[in-house]
Amino acid sequence: MVDPAALRRHDLVYLSPEAWRDQVASVVDEVADWADLGRPAILRQRVCADPDGVVPLGLPLPPGMGRKRLTLSCSPAAVARVASPPSLRDARSSAPAGWRPVIEALLGADPSWRCFGSLAWQHVTRLSYLTDASDLDLLITCVSHAEATRVAAALGGIAAWAPMRLDAELVSEGGNAVQWREWLSDAPHLLVKTRSGPALVAREALFP
Repeated sequence: MVDPAALRRHDLVYLSPEAWRDQVASVVDEVADWADLGRPAILRQRVCADPDGVVPLGLPLPPGMGRKRLTLSCSPAAVARVASPPSLRDARSSAPAGWRPVIEALLGADPSWRCFGSLAWQHVTRLSYLTDASDLDLLITCVSHAEATRVAAALGGIAAWAPMRLDAELVSEGGNAVQWREWLSDAPHLLVKTRSGPALVAREALFP
């Protein structure tokens, strides 16, 4: 059984079809076959209305299904498996042709980077999430202040010519994340995303 405390932001959460029908589909009929098709939900931030011990889930639907953002939950026993967001290397096959030069440049900077958002959802579900206005959302783990600065500089060079907006989160080993443009600022305190919500964190405390 999964430990909810061990899950990280952006983790993909797969339920068995039986558990999905029992705990989710009865509430949201339009995605009744979601788990049967091998599609996940995503870990979301816990809110006050969530009972203790549940796994809080979110499910953004594609434009063709109304672009709704569903708020769901399940018991830990209902989780069949958990997966990290897809690597950018794997998801590039689902990207539009116009994105490929940018993705190749990003992979050239570091092939380990992961993605979330529309590209990730299009890749894992095979549904049409991407539009002309979509951002390319990246997750980049950084182990040090110096690495975060190097990564942000590389992103800035690529963003200067990319046809889409690059939206990257620099993630600490503890799971806290800061936007790469925020990191490039000279602010002594940064707006950081944590599992419990946004918080202002001293710059020197985010990465060692």
